[in-house]
Amino acid sequence: MIAAAPQFRTIALVGKYQSPEVAEALQPLAAFLRAQGVRVLIEEGTAAAGAPDYSCPVASYETIGMEADVAIVIGGDGTMLHSARRLAEFDVPLVGINLGRLGFMTDISRNAMIDGVRDLLAGKFSAEQRLLLAAEVLRGGQRVFQTLAFNDVVVSKGDIGRMIELEVRVDGEFLYVLRADGMIVATPTGSTAYALSANGPILNPAVPGIALVPLCPHALSYRPITISDRSTVEFILLAPHDGAAHFDGQARFDTRAGDCVRIARAGPSVTLLHPPGYSYFAMLREKLHWSATPKH
Repeated sequence: MIAAAPQFRTIALVGKYQSPEVAEALQPLAAFLRAQGVRVLIEEGTAAAGAPDYSCPVASYETIGMEADVAIVIGGDGTMLHSARRLAEFDVPLVGINLGRLGFMTDISRNAMIDGVRDLLAGKFSAEQRLLLAAEVLRGGQRVFQTLAFNDVVVSKGDIGRMIELEVRVDGEFLYVLRADGMIVATPTGSTAYALSANGPILNPAVPGIALVPLCPHALSYRPITISDRSTVEFILLAPHDGAAHFDGQARFDTRAGDCVRIARAGPSVTLLHPPGYSYFAMLREKLHWSATPKH
């Protein structure tokens, strides 16, 4: 579904830090937007990492959240994950321009950047809502850490060289005690990331579910399971081993035996704006090389 023409008066540009390629892409994009009468903000970390003078105001994520109508993210999926987590509470839509490798969430190619943004300004895009996870670590009943995750939360053995034991509960109901390297809790967006490499299911973003994917379980009967996105998952680390919790592979918290990692759907969601002709299944075929001609 193509949205009605919006009024994008202020657009923020966010790029991967310390990337000359991003700086090279940002300059012509900022110039194009200014020529269309759009106010352009450059995220402060992006501006600090690049030598060019973008001739645009520099803004924090908080300022972008309050003032920008949309954020254009230039880089790969990691840059998109970071931006989504920082801007989720402000409900700023995101557009991705791919300068990374796979680009599951960055739809517009570098070569089609100007045309893609021109379509965006003309209202030629489709909007899609993606869920976020809210995660917290409880120690002795007290919260000691909390954050958001767009792709996944991974509770793992951390730096130790042996398996850990997790008591797993869903909505307060005991599921099982897992002996494994850990567990991945993935959103539909994250189902094509780490969870996929651990033989987890691919979840279409329209599926209101969360995947629980064991990491190298001691017993092969522990299989991935998809639960409702309205469920709350809890992992209690059983003695004697400590562990670690990872959030989108970008934040880490060292857990101790007895800690409880609690995960549920977050209140805010992420809005992604896709270019005309976007298809989730076409994206999967391209990125996963389905039906591709074998290479000899």
